Amino acid sequence: MTENTVYLSIDTLKNFMRDVLLAVGVPAEDADTCTDVIIASDMRGIESHGIGRLKYYYERIKSGQHQVITNFEVVRESPATAVVDGHHGMGMVTASRAMQMAIDKARIYGMGSVAVRNSTHFGIAGYYPLMAIQSGMIGMTVTNARPSIAPTFGVEPMMGTNPIAFGAPTDEDIPFLFDGATPITQRGKIEVLARAEKPVPAGWLIDQQNEPITDPVYALSALGKKAAAFLPLGGAGESMGGHKGYGLATIVEILSASLQSGAFLNSLTGIAADGSSQPFRVGHFFMAINIESFLPLEEFKATTGQILRELRNSQKAPGQPRIFTAGEKEYEMEKITREKGVVVNANLQKEIKFLQAELGLSQYQFPF
Repeated sequence: MTENTVYLSIDTLKNFMRDVLLAVGVPAEDADTCTDVIIASDMRGIESHGIGRLKYYYERIKSGQHQVITNFEVVRESPATAVVDGHHGMGMVTASRAMQMAIDKARIYGMGSVAVRNSTHFGIAGYYPLMAIQSGMIGMTVTNARPSIAPTFGVEPMMGTNPIAFGAPTDEDIPFLFDGATPITQRGKIEVLARAEKPVPAGWLIDQQNEPITDPVYALSALGKKAAAFLPLGGAGESMGGHKGYGLATIVEILSASLQSGAFLNSLTGIAADGSSQPFRVGHFFMAINIESFLPLEEFKATTGQILRELRNSQKAPGQPRIFTAGEKEYEMEKITREKGVVVNANLQKEIKFLQAELGLSQYQFPF
């Protein structure tokens, strides 16, 4: 820990985030939902979507791109499916309700799917499959986002970071939970590097001349102007599988837009033709699978647990202490974070103090 870095307890951060949201007009129940999603990111060690994103939400609310009152409208529904319009409300609220709807449908019909249009950033995608896991189900979530990935052999940012999250219960305390963006990395990681004043690894981002970008501050500015783009999983070209990451990002775009007549690609910039701010019109897709419709839950858990154990117990590469399965590191990090708190560096401290001063939250006495 550097001299200017401190730890803040989970309770302190959670209360502060909730008070910030309340102060800008988010209703209490919705503020609780948003806070739960945001703090889950910090607790699991995902710096890109935790307290570091709070100022982002504040600014989007102030600009009118996020509505503090979430109007969750079901515009089309069948026994096992639904299409929802979020009307640019708080993405975490819309997403939580949509995932719960998918779970409720799966409980009756075996599977449930909900497509969402006109939403906003919903935090970590992995939060929503965890809801299904807690109900003894498989869960999957995808979402599109403002353009940032260049298609293979291109340099123009066209697709969002478009994460895929998939989770399943096991016979262990640790569920299987994969949560990954479809480019090599995502915008939140660049924000983390900028706050930490560290360079971007070459090969993550390119400019319009197909040259690497390593300055995180410049990268964020260039991404906002569509003058920079992330490379898809696998990197440039096809030799290392970059076309596969491109294909996965396109699948997410289809699931997040086509099923719900939603916005896609360049219509997700958040910028109107006259240069003014407008809602992002983000789309999501949620699926829940009721395992009991296929076989007894405990049998599924045992098989899935054995798959993961065999993977972890397979032959390790020389010099490597262990093999992990998806969700394991985050599960272990949560134990550490609950005990030690969340790391807050000097630049993030400035953002917290800014929000505190802007909203008059003088009841907090931070150690910085």
